[in-house]
Amino acid sequence: MPSARDRAYAWIASAILSGDVAEGQFLDEVTLAREVGTSRTPVREALHRLQAEKYVDLVPRRGAQVRVMSSRELREIYQARFVVESDAIAKICRRRKGPPPGMAQLLDDMEEAGRQEQWRSFAQMDQMLHLNLVRHQGNSVLAEMYESLGPRHTRLSVRTLVEATERLELIEQEHRELLAALQDHDADRAIEVLRRHLREIPEIIEAFTG
Repeated sequence: MPSARDRAYAWIASAILSGDVAEGQFLDEVTLAREVGTSRTPVREALHRLQAEKYVDLVPRRGAQVRVMSSRELREIYQARFVVESDAIAKICRRRKGPPPGMAQLLDDMEEAGRQEQWRSFAQMDQMLHLNLVRHQGNSVLAEMYESLGPRHTRLSVRTLVEATERLELIEQEHRELLAALQDHDADRAIEVLRRHLREIPEIIEAFTG
């Protein structure tokens, strides 16, 4: 059974990802404890973890506030992802390692989640797909650095799918193109697909502030 802290973490993270609590909203520990069915201590511990993962900000004398993500942060995350992932792709193709194990099955599962509009599941699998790509090159330090972006990656993916659901088909197509390029050990093609995949989408940028 998950601990009370883990239950609190999962409940709050889910509420943020689903939009049940809005960006900028303050979270009341007493209310959260009642919703999760725990004391306030596990909730407080969960909030500290969520702060580390950039879900919330802890504001002195006011408590936890759902973090507001800006368009600048969105751009910077995409830029960081491109730098790390393109480097991984170049090394994977040069060594002719092919795609990460299980990538094709993961894409099948993602597409099924997309058909059912299970955006959180899709986003979590999307984050895992790209993390597996970075891990596949064999640099554990880069993989750990990339994994630290995971919560923000997932949150941005959910927001993208909610704001521009029509992009789902294109996202899935680009994933398939990336898989094919990796199978062919074609770094140039794979990196170009990644560049298109992480390009700025005006309607998404506009959905974020600042």
